[in-house]
Amino acid sequence: MIYGIGTDIVKIDRIKLAAEKWGDSFIEKILTPKEISYCYGKKEPYPSFAVRFAAKEALVKAIGGEVPVRMKDIEVLNDTKGRPSIKVSNQLEVFFEEKKISRCHLSLSHEKEFGVASVVLEV
Repeated sequence: MIYGIGTDIVKIDRIKLAAEKWGDSFIEKILTPKEISYCYGKKEPYPSFAVRFAAKEALVKAIGGEVPVRMKDIEVLNDTKGRPSIKVSNQLEVFFEEKKISRCHLSLSHEKEFGVASVVLEV
């Protein structure tokens, strides 16, 4: 059964401009060290930064604001084939356990100036 669905779209330049203005402190505020390392491993890191930010926003929408969320408690990981997934931690992990959310489906895409993410939560 579906618990929640969330989608978010972000302008890649918005993330790039914030990173250029605020430097590493902006990126470190919203992404985990693993996410940062993955993105900087790309020729152009900003689309990857943007879709990870969108994924976190989409997850917040999917849970419907029922619990306060820290961006770094949501981590977007990729398996060996590149398939993205979400790992939650801290208060968000407890929330998932309480609500019996068993699966978190994630789709990411970026094209030219936009990045988009969709999340579906299952119980």
